[in-house]
Amino acid sequence: MNVHVAGSDVGERTLAIVGALKDLEGPLLPILHEIQAEFGYVPQESLPVIARELNLSRAEVHGVVTFYHDYRNHPTGRHVLKLCRAEACQSRGGDAIAERIKALLGIDFHQTTMDGAVTLEPVYCLGLCSCAPAAMLDGEVHGRLDADLAKDLVAEARR
Repeated sequence: MNVHVAGSDVGERTLAIVGALKDLEGPLLPILHEIQAEFGYVPQESLPVIARELNLSRAEVHGVVTFYHDYRNHPTGRHVLKLCRAEACQSRGGDAIAERIKALLGIDFHQTTMDGAVTLEPVYCLGLCSCAPAAMLDGEVHGRLDADLAKDLVAEARR
């Protein structure tokens, strides 16, 4: 979900998420995942709320958010297209597929199309090495990509 909300609303919604999950063992990662599911990214306004409620420093929370590549600190497009950049995918033509997809979308990695439809992100293994090159669109994996399948994937993401 890619929702733009006012800062106070972010704090209130973050507090509700933290309240629901803070009794878990090791609650920080599940809380961050839920916040990202709610907002489409982890808003900076959420960090002090999480830190206060979990008795952590803001730096500790920030460190976790920036360490894991799956967390975003900015809104994404309606669809997120992840391209595997690991060695197996590269050896099977992943670089050419990535260049084709970037050209079709008119963006580079870590960017979103002007219409807000697609955000393109690199990932460093989708676990589909035997089906390389691979991609993930909105959580659904696609393997054995070629130029035609790349074009179809971009068309699906643009819808």
